[in-house]
Amino acid sequence: MNITRILAFVIFTTTLHSCKSKPVEEKKTETRYCLSDSLKKMISIDTISIQFVDEDLKLSGEISFNENKVVKIYPFSSGQVLETLGSIGDPVQKGQVLARIKSADIAGLYSDLNSAGNDVTLAKKQFENINSLFKNGIASEKEMLEAKEELSKAETQYRKINESIRINGNGKTDASGSYAISAPISGYLVSKDISQGAFIRNDNSQSLFTVGSIEEVWVWANVYETDIAKIREGASVSVSTLAYPDTSFVGVIDKVNQVLDPVTKVMKVRIRINNTHHLLKPEMFATIHVKNKSTKKAAAVSASAIISDHGKSYIIVYKADCDIAVLEVKIKQQTSQIVYLEDALEPGTKIITKNQILIYNGIKED
Repeated sequence: MNITRILAFVIFTTTLHSCKSKPVEEKKTETRYCLSDSLKKMISIDTISIQFVDEDLKLSGEISFNENKVVKIYPFSSGQVLETLGSIGDPVQKGQVLARIKSADIAGLYSDLNSAGNDVTLAKKQFENINSLFKNGIASEKEMLEAKEELSKAETQYRKINESIRINGNGKTDASGSYAISAPISGYLVSKDISQGAFIRNDNSQSLFTVGSIEEVWVWANVYETDIAKIREGASVSVSTLAYPDTSFVGVIDKVNQVLDPVTKVMKVRIRINNTHHLLKPEMFATIHVKNKSTKKAAAVSASAIISDHGKSYIIVYKADCDIAVLEVKIKQQTSQIVYLEDALEPGTKIITKNQILIYNGIKED
């Protein structure tokens, strides 16, 4: 009887100890990320769409003058430089004086013009006298015709010298022999190779000034052999520069060189851009985006929606303020503004495209 009680007590004690040593499972509460009111004001929401996959070819290039609107100015006549006006880079207007030259040649032409004018006056009087005598039957017809011919020669010589003065001085000369060199077009002073007091010759092979207009500029882009098939004349392109990274300039490919540079192995492509506001300057570096249409479609999102982290790409899908998810995506192709995804995503799905990195970091911390 005692043995039975002892065994029952042992079994009860063992069972009680086993129940006390067993850990109690805690119920886990699931946390959910919600947008705060302040953060909600900082974000932008866009939607996923299905679009044709545009191929964005990125090229490097350099802005230059439109060579058809650049004028080199040479001296009209030899002489000494009295003064120069303007500096390289200055804006100039058509007809604006750039330099004044004192020229013995121009002074000589004015002297010749004066003599030719006197010859015309004498020849005219001579003709009038002979013609009067001819009408009265005193002078012969031959004498009258000879006087008329002399008058014609004198007038021709006068016109010839006068035209030489006009051409050599561009209409801006005086009898002292000085003449003005003026800008033939409006634009900017590109180069200046003249100084006060210097003597210049009219057979000088080097220009005194170069004036270029930048109302329209050219961009010379470099195209590697692998991309030649993607370039065509007449295609519209967008151009950006370091000076204006947030501004896109629209241009047109108007010339494709058919010969590759033997050293760099690139083909030059010329792009024409309207530059009415003179923002683009020659010698600026440029990035050119050439877009080519495709027949293939894919899910497309704004490039600003993509989050890159440790070699992977993510987007933030928004359903409600407390229903937000991070979704890893695979990029199929991208342009400067659009990213095409390999993932088959539902069009119309809302995604966050501004300050989404703050939400991404907040979800990761939770």
